[in-house]
Amino acid sequence: MAKSKEIKTNAMRILDRMKIPYEAHTYECEEFVDALQIADMLHLPYEKVYKTLVTVGNSKNYFVFVIPIDKELDLKKAAKVVGEKSLSMIHVKEIQQVTGYIRGGCTAVGMKKQYVTRIDESAEKLEKIVVSGGRIGTQLELKPEDLRKAAGAEYADVVVN
Repeated sequence: MAKSKEIKTNAMRILDRMKIPYEAHTYECEEFVDALQIADMLHLPYEKVYKTLVTVGNSKNYFVFVIPIDKELDLKKAAKVVGEKSLSMIHVKEIQQVTGYIRGGCTAVGMKKQYVTRIDESAEKLEKIVVSGGRIGTQLELKPEDLRKAAGAEYADVVVN
């Protein structure tokens, strides 16, 4: 019997093309659950798991932030690091239209467009981080530096302390 082939997400294909190693973690899930529940399902420490948030600035440009799942995005700090007067979270309805990904499956790698992306500086200290793999039910574990390269991102202090 043929082995079922793992279905790659766009993010995985991009990482493969860039020769960036990652480990895919999968879990059973039909609809959106928050990242804390996913970390619990996969028995991962919260400080290692990051969520991807999409914001819009006064300029109507979109900005992506990758932050620890148990932290909150500091919109003032985030606006400052991307040179905007202010930022607001995009509406859930807009996620797929803006990123090409659905809520709960949004990742900084392989969005419809290359948006300005910032990864919280806490990731720099970690050996590996876990982020969404581009669909609900898939998380990717990789080096923060590899995520930074693949997402064309920079590190910045963007969370509420």
